[in-house]
Amino acid sequence: MKMRRERSITGPLILALTTVIVVFWLAATGLSVRVMQQEFDEIFDSAQQETTERLLALILDDLNQNSTIDPRSVAMLNTAASREYLTYQVRDSKGMVVLRSNDAPAEPFDAPLRTGFHNAATARIYTEMAADGSLFLQVADRFENRHEAVRESSLTLLIPLIALIPASIFAIWFIVGRALRPIETLRRDIGTKDSGNMAEVDAGSLPVELRPIARSVNLLLGRLRAALEAEREFTANSAHELRTPIAGALAQTQRLMEELPPGATQDRVHQVESSLVNLSRLAEKLLQLSRAEAGIGGSSTAVDLRPVLDMVVTDFQRDRQTNGRLQYSAAPDAKLVRNADMDAFGIVTRNLIENALLHGDPDLPVNVSLESGGVIRVVNGGPLVRDTEMVSLKKRFNRGKTTASGSGLGLAIADRIIAQMGGTLELSSPASGKKTGFEAKVTLPAQPGFGLQ
Repeated sequence: MKMRRERSITGPLILALTTVIVVFWLAATGLSVRVMQQEFDEIFDSAQQETTERLLALILDDLNQNSTIDPRSVAMLNTAASREYLTYQVRDSKGMVVLRSNDAPAEPFDAPLRTGFHNAATARIYTEMAADGSLFLQVADRFENRHEAVRESSLTLLIPLIALIPASIFAIWFIVGRALRPIETLRRDIGTKDSGNMAEVDAGSLPVELRPIARSVNLLLGRLRAALEAEREFTANSAHELRTPIAGALAQTQRLMEELPPGATQDRVHQVESSLVNLSRLAEKLLQLSRAEAGIGGSSTAVDLRPVLDMVVTDFQRDRQTNGRLQYSAAPDAKLVRNADMDAFGIVTRNLIENALLHGDPDLPVNVSLESGGVIRVVNGGPLVRDTEMVSLKKRFNRGKTTASGSGLGLAIADRIIAQMGGTLELSSPASGKKTGFEAKVTLPAQPGFGLQ
């Protein structure tokens, strides 16, 4: 499946501005060509007229000096064989050609015998008459010569366009990139905001056009901070206030169980005890969730978390309810030096192991391993978890399809704290190297100077 390309502001701007520049350049070139054509016509006409007048004076002077020569006996003037830009004919009063240039046709020009310009099919002809009216000199300038001059001038104007297009694209990209840099800064700043980072966006360094956006975002962040703070306080206070009465009720219930004789009443009291135990666990999870939402995962100092993992595993192994299911292995040289809070890491490992023991197959072991690269794996046996269920397992109060007791908060709390540590929690089913089971993989970023420990 082809991924849809994300829209960008820069691309359409470059395309639009470059197109506008090219269109304006072409329009300016067209207007310039038109003006040049008019100016060239004036220049060529002036030069053609001046050439005709001077050439007629020379011909008449030559004929006066050789008065014995009849002009009508001269058919062609011998000139260089190269191509002539201007051709001419000397015609008598009857229109007969008595003298012509090398490139001039033998037939008379298609132009009347009167002073002035005349446009023939292929040339512009200027006619000049002798003072006595006996001879007419007609000089022809081919339209091809004039068109060639206009074409070469137009090409000279269009050649820079070849370099202008890539230069314009680069210049627009550079200028637009600098102009949009504050928007990118604002976007990145807003992108870092979540429930663990609700600090206001710095609007002082932004352009005037972007400050209203920053102010609106800050107002929204303020309302979110207030709402989240109220939620955290309610969750923490409620859980804290419930712990004491729940513990007291549980103690009284257990004492009542000891005093009652075996029977239906004792069974009901046992059910009450189970409900109170689950309620106590839920209150504890709510307290952990409140701490996770408050952002307890990160730390400015690097500590070795290996002893914390060892201690949590040992506590579970000593618990008689695990029935020896928990197995622990660690690489001999494995260390876990990370910038993380030790209590927060303890909450993470405890929740992951508890989740594996609670929802895994009770007849299969739970394996906790610490690899030399600092990767922690918690693997339990059991049926496969569907992909549709895996997507929502990290959400609050989502327990998946299981009959085991639980609050549905353990994985959500662990994922939240691991994210604050800069790490990742990957859930997979089947477990690595197996066809069944469930695996939770914790990866925390190594600290500079400690390597992969």
